[in-house]
Amino acid sequence: MNFQGLEVELAQERPIPLRATFRCDPGRVLALVGPSGSGKTTVLRAIAGLYQPAHGRVLCHGATWLDTARGIAQSAQRRQVGFVFQNYALFPHLSAVANIIAAMTHVPEAQRADRARSLLSRVHLDGLEDRRPAELSGGQQQRVAVARALARDPAVLLLDEPFAAVDRVTRRKLYLELAEMRRELQMPVVLVTHDLDEAAMLADEMCILHHGATLQTGAPFTVMTRPASMLVARLVDLKNIFEARVAAHSDETALTMIDWEGVRLEVGHAPSLVAGSRVAWAIPADGVIVHRRDRPSRGEHENPLHGVIAEFVSLGAQAELTIHVNGKADMALHTTLSTHVADRNRLTKGEPIGVSLLASAIHLMPPPEVPGERGSECVDDSARKRFGSAP
Repeated sequence: MNFQGLEVELAQERPIPLRATFRCDPGRVLALVGPSGSGKTTVLRAIAGLYQPAHGRVLCHGATWLDTARGIAQSAQRRQVGFVFQNYALFPHLSAVANIIAAMTHVPEAQRADRARSLLSRVHLDGLEDRRPAELSGGQQQRVAVARALARDPAVLLLDEPFAAVDRVTRRKLYLELAEMRRELQMPVVLVTHDLDEAAMLADEMCILHHGATLQTGAPFTVMTRPASMLVARLVDLKNIFEARVAAHSDETALTMIDWEGVRLEVGHAPSLVAGSRVAWAIPADGVIVHRRDRPSRGEHENPLHGVIAEFVSLGAQAELTIHVNGKADMALHTTLSTHVADRNRLTKGEPIGVSLLASAIHLMPPPEVPGERGSECVDDSARKRFGSAP
């Protein structure tokens, strides 16, 4: 039985490196995330038929749009794709309704105007049908672009940084509208964004791209807290990334112990790791629990550490702390807490501080190939399997 969604496999060395592979189910949103130049837009263009890679396959609802091995490469016009470009690409001389009608070449002419107005109503633009793009705000132009993409009755919807050109208030309104609309759209939606918060908020799955290669795909929370490698950890902006050695395993407590610069830490059980072997580990900021000065808690017994606040930055309601564990700059932990909690505990730069690391939040990863190197390592399949079950 054919997969009723979008399947993508793209590969080439030049001119733009690609080693991307992922799939997206109908009615779900997959976010392609990565730094500038990681190939996100090129992947979208390859799906849409606007760019043909040297090697690859693109299948949608069982139909083959691209299969270079079989010599199949359907034109963009024959692919049922709705594409919302970053700059919206609206025709400046046409009204909103005329922009949408321009995408309806497959619809009988007598039905086009009514369908276009219905789509504009669907994206909350009633009464603005006759305005040209220059007479619309950025958010309104984005809605027209979405309506035009849907006018093609697409099998897949592609969104290339669709919220980048609007202000923050408008962006949040558009987030809500997309969330509402996606419940009605029984098609795969692929969203390109560099904003991790945006991806976590809108997507069912997140695919991390780097230099055109898929590094990891999974639920946003999993990818952001359980990265497959140190490189992915950096790309999802995890700041607490370190190296250690596996010290021992305890079947009785179902815990593994690692040695971090002479500090013993308990983590979730990972018995497949050989004692004495190198390992990388990471912990999200919310896994670093600051000890209260006025009242000790039982949580302080879980990987307790002591250090000095090296940096304290107040950002409105939140405060960001950098803590030098045991006073060592190369053992710098980062955490975030509310400003009022920081004030209540009299936390300032230079003050001693106690924290605990939640064992369940510590995530183990393959180490870099060269000790101390935190560069461009990727994780092979065997490493993913070996470390995938580690917490």
